[in-house]
Amino acid sequence: MKPDVLIIGGGAAGLMCALVAGQRGRRVSVIEHANRVGKKILMSGGGRCNFTNLGVTPDNYLSANPHFAKSALARYTPGDFIAMVDRHGIAWHEKEKGQLFCDISSKLIVRMLLDECAQAGVDIRTGCSVGEVTHGADGFRLQTSQGAMQGEALVVASGGLSIPRMGASGFGYDLARQFAHEVVPTRAGLVPLTLSGKHLEHYRDLAGVAVAEVEARSERKAFRAGLLFTHRGLSGPSILQVSSYWQPGEAVHIDFLPGTDATAWLVSQRDAHPARELKTVLADVLPKRLAQRLCELDFANHPLRQMTDKELARIGSRLHSWDIVASGSEGYRTAEVTLGGVDTDGLSSKTMQSRHVPGLYFIGEVVDVSGWLGGYNFQWAWASGHAAGMAVP
Repeated sequence: MKPDVLIIGGGAAGLMCALVAGQRGRRVSVIEHANRVGKKILMSGGGRCNFTNLGVTPDNYLSANPHFAKSALARYTPGDFIAMVDRHGIAWHEKEKGQLFCDISSKLIVRMLLDECAQAGVDIRTGCSVGEVTHGADGFRLQTSQGAMQGEALVVASGGLSIPRMGASGFGYDLARQFAHEVVPTRAGLVPLTLSGKHLEHYRDLAGVAVAEVEARSERKAFRAGLLFTHRGLSGPSILQVSSYWQPGEAVHIDFLPGTDATAWLVSQRDAHPARELKTVLADVLPKRLAQRLCELDFANHPLRQMTDKELARIGSRLHSWDIVASGSEGYRTAEVTLGGVDTDGLSSKTMQSRHVPGLYFIGEVVDVSGWLGGYNFQWAWASGHAAGMAVP
């Protein structure tokens, strides 16, 4: 039986679109080039899938059009997805800052989506690659490794360029250009930053050292979360978040003691423990190896009684603004999301349908909408997939 709707991509957005369209009585075929669907879901959240965030707002997304995501996000909320999770008896918990995770395994989220698709009669084809795509009066025709397929509507949910080892490619962008859509230049987002030269030399041997909470700032945005030194540079949630706003050549500003008056604290430590060395005092609030390295490179390590108010003020200021210029990022290899993508000017924010080609839809990561770390990108996948699933003819 000829499907009404063809969906390229069996990730979060594609499966959501499929089950919604199927529940509306549409005949749906999902085409996935990998050997299984939902690979990114399976690996996310350390295998427990950070499937949404309770605090989702349009402000948590980057796009050339910051208003585009509002409609879809408003019409399919975190509460809507949680209701489906609860209906399937999947236990979950809030980890921090509204981030929701499965108690047991991300496999349960994939199983839930597949069960919903099965109940809706969705046909899912794995190991099926797509070649030529054409559009005519009778809809869309695809040449695939499993033969020709035809449908009235085509939904592109092929994802971005992040994590190529899982099969990521620029297929969706090429297809968008084929149908006269602009593509906002792409780059890696939510990605570790790399150091080079003296910066790498100074901090490479701190690999594995973690600070529980810092505030990392770019020229445009600040995030308070953990920091991790790596053998290539800087990572951890604060750096991943700020990487999406960082531009090459810019410094990243790290506040090691956010919410604390570092100078006043140092003065109080001097008054209470004048014989203690600076590196020992700093090790009370920072990892010992980091405290020692900062003293080696930035501060003179003396007993506190030998340090003037002016010196302590300089150290306090430095602790609140440790500036370092990253040389680049680790790129798509480790990026959790692809920034940029199909230009939203060519899409309906309500239905995700192309303004150029009736029956053509783009959803999920392939679109120029990218979320913060913490479940926001999954919520965009659910919301954009739901919008298209409700709209496809």
